[in-house]
Amino acid sequence: MGMDRNTVIGFVLIGLLMMGMFWVNSTGQKEAQVAQKRYDDSVALANPKKTDPVAVAQDSAAKESARKEQGAGRFQGSINQPEVLTTVENEVFKITFTNKGAQPKSVEIKKHKESDGGPVMLQTGSFNKLSYDILTGENKKIATNDLTFSPAVITKNADKSQTVVFALKDSAGQGIVHEYTIKADDYLVDLTITGAEKAVTKNSFNLTWQTEARQVEHNITYEKQQTEISYFKESSFDFEHLGTGDALSFTQPVDWIAVKQQFFISALVNKSKFKTAEVKWIVPDTSTRLLAQTTSNFTVEVPANGAIPLQLYYGPSDYGVLKKYNNEMQQIVPYGSGIFSFVKYINRHMLLPVFDFLRKNVASMGIVILLLTLFIRLLTSPILYKSYLSGAKMKALKPEVDILKAKFTDKGGQLDQQAFSVEQMKLWRSAGVSPLGGCLPALLQIPIFMSLYFFFQSNISLRGESFLWANDLSTYDSILTFGKIPVIDFLYGDHISLFTITATVTSLLISIYSMSNMQDNSNPVMKYMPYIFPVLLLGIFNNLPAALTWYYTVSNTITLLLQIVIQKYIIDHDKILVQINENRKKPVKQSKFQEKLQAMQETQKKMQEEKNKAKKK
Repeated sequence: MGMDRNTVIGFVLIGLLMMGMFWVNSTGQKEAQVAQKRYDDSVALANPKKTDPVAVAQDSAAKESARKEQGAGRFQGSINQPEVLTTVENEVFKITFTNKGAQPKSVEIKKHKESDGGPVMLQTGSFNKLSYDILTGENKKIATNDLTFSPAVITKNADKSQTVVFALKDSAGQGIVHEYTIKADDYLVDLTITGAEKAVTKNSFNLTWQTEARQVEHNITYEKQQTEISYFKESSFDFEHLGTGDALSFTQPVDWIAVKQQFFISALVNKSKFKTAEVKWIVPDTSTRLLAQTTSNFTVEVPANGAIPLQLYYGPSDYGVLKKYNNEMQQIVPYGSGIFSFVKYINRHMLLPVFDFLRKNVASMGIVILLLTLFIRLLTSPILYKSYLSGAKMKALKPEVDILKAKFTDKGGQLDQQAFSVEQMKLWRSAGVSPLGGCLPALLQIPIFMSLYFFFQSNISLRGESFLWANDLSTYDSILTFGKIPVIDFLYGDHISLFTITATVTSLLISIYSMSNMQDNSNPVMKYMPYIFPVLLLGIFNNLPAALTWYYTVSNTITLLLQIVIQKYIIDHDKILVQINENRKKPVKQSKFQEKLQAMQETQKKMQEEKNKAKKK
């Protein structure tokens, strides 16, 4: 369509008008910015302390110093003294103490590294604190975190342990002593507080313990999922997942509270129990590389002897290490939880001893997992054999089942399912075949399946161990990272795990082989059901540890080979037919369950026949 002169002039005028509007708006914004700057400058000149960050910080520091001096009372000499750091180490960790509050300032685990190669720091930064309020005079109190104790005095003992002592004294020589004992090759630190009974009321005080869990593993999202607040109270262990942050209150005595990351733990223990406790935690944004910041408040009662027996644990989530402390901290290691909590006994008393024996005698962790898989398959092979034997018997009866099916199928191709099921059950019983023969063995394998699921996610021995293309068997074995694509990231992830692919393929091969040997694959649901699990495997297992997906790859391969060997070379199909015929000559014995099942089927059959008669009328 052409445009005349007036139309062209109109478009030009509209364009000029829009340009004029943009210029006016831009000029107005600039003028407004200039006016705002003039106002801000005048405010800054009138109130320099309120706008100058340095002045604000100085003012805040002055107020904080005045607060401390007012609350210090008889400990005035312990205010604003220089900080002195003292580092003590043994074979497993390095602790740096500060005399500000006489507490640990940083803890480095020596035998492990972060996923990026840096040191594992379980306590570091200004958020971490171990402090309690003390009375310093009439209507005066202050937190020990605000006081400077005397520099540490270190004593090396005959048993190779080290004692670190901090003292806080007033002019009369009265005060508080913090005594830390670091044992050789041990992650548990003893802390004995003495003298507190003279600085608190009613022989009890509130102890605040703050700690933050920092990212250690490669995948912070997965590490957050594995991070928990664990505790032991009234002879019972329990835990809470991080979520987005929460709080817990305990009105009954508590033995200990711990922050459990995927593979590391920070815990505070009271051998005399905390009278009450409250723990709160927040979950910072992932960009901070922090998993959680936790603040715990405990009511501590001073024992008759005046010595408060506390303990601090900074170390791995290792069942063997934790069990030796005899305080139930080994329950922190998540070898089974929820409806599958019972599998922790399989892991602790069967799989873990075998696994530890193998890893002490075999260099490659991948081969250890392979040998563990062979051990498990050896244990479950009788169950597997019974399952395949039951399947072979049903396959032998397939021609007779087909005759029954044709008998109860009407001219329109509609199967009378109730009548067919009753007669099929009679056929199986007469031949000595149990319909549950194939199901029960499979169900019995579920505990093994779930125990290994928990085992390989929780065992710190896998951390940092490489095998084939996997650099770390405790996390996924990515061979390609393609970034976050919204739908794909939700269903699959942002990477490709090769062991997940091999586990999926071998699981699919098992399904294909099993389907080819089914006695009845006409049911569309049963026809496609075996293929659903491998597809789910692909999405669910992509973020799981490579040790787990490598195990499933080996296990599936062994299962497939066993199926072929048992069905092709061990099970004698001619002998099965002879046995079936012999069973038919024997009187049929039914269990009470079978009698009830048959009675129920007969009832359903009669009801269906009555419905059919009613329809014909």
